[in-house]
Amino acid sequence: MKRFQFNLDSVLNYRRQVLDGCQGEYAHALDQVRQQEARKADAEERYAKLNQEFRDAAAAGITAADALTYEGGLRLLEQEIARESRLLEDYRRAAEEKREQMMRAHIDKAALEHLREKKWQDYNRSVQKSDELFIDELVSSSRRAAV
Repeated sequence: MKRFQFNLDSVLNYRRQVLDGCQGEYAHALDQVRQQEARKADAEERYAKLNQEFRDAAAAGITAADALTYEGGLRLLEQEIARESRLLEDYRRAAEEKREQMMRAHIDKAALEHLREKKWQDYNRSVQKSDELFIDELVSSSRRAAV
């Protein structure tokens, strides 16, 4: 009997490649999210330090010009934190889209693998039937020859 051949092997290989690509893209997107979280945390930390420095200086007594300088710096850091937060949300949204693409690719691949497995089982059953028929013919022909 001919050997097992799954007609959709090339499609299955393509789906595996697509899944691998999606996994790589998702990993890259998650890396971007982590880096952005670190940038945002850094900006928040600089804001907290400058705010504490401003409070300490204000408690010790500073001029109005120095107070305005501190407040200007704090406003800039607030804007930077807001910008970093928006970027973080964009990266998280992009990562979620990549995760969904990866899940769809996984489902497509799994469906083809399941179909391949069913075809493999069908093939094995037909081979087994063929072998059984051959053995039956062999036994019946040897009985006829013995008679």
